[in-house]
Amino acid sequence: MASFTLKLDPIALSVKDLEKSVGFYKNVLNLSEITNFTKKEGIRWISLGEGKELHLVATIKEPVKINKAVHLAFKATHFDALIDLLKTLNITYSDWPGTLNTITVRADGIKQIYNQDPDEYWTEINSVEK
Repeated sequence: MASFTLKLDPIALSVKDLEKSVGFYKNVLNLSEITNFTKKEGIRWISLGEGKELHLVATIKEPVKINKAVHLAFKATHFDALIDLLKTLNITYSDWPGTLNTITVRADGIKQIYNQDPDEYWTEINSVEK
């Protein structure tokens, strides 16, 4: 058997409204848009840091079925500042069970929230401090 390793390459999400989705990842999650080297219409790229990318694709029109277990997870360096921004923007978040505007504190002290982007994909955002 051949020996090989795998590394995470781009994550791609099917989106309905490309502008709205790009706005969410840039303006709410404070991520940066990067050059789409495919140059194809209906696709925009977002940097996830450390050379990782999120590709938002608005060219597929079939509906996507998802649940909370399918989510992107991010670590926030200033978790409380993020919570303040979400409140200012009137963006709801929840703990894992779904209680609105509630923060989960794991047994190891990490704080977690969940929210949804404009296409209803779930994001988990957690604190890095313990």
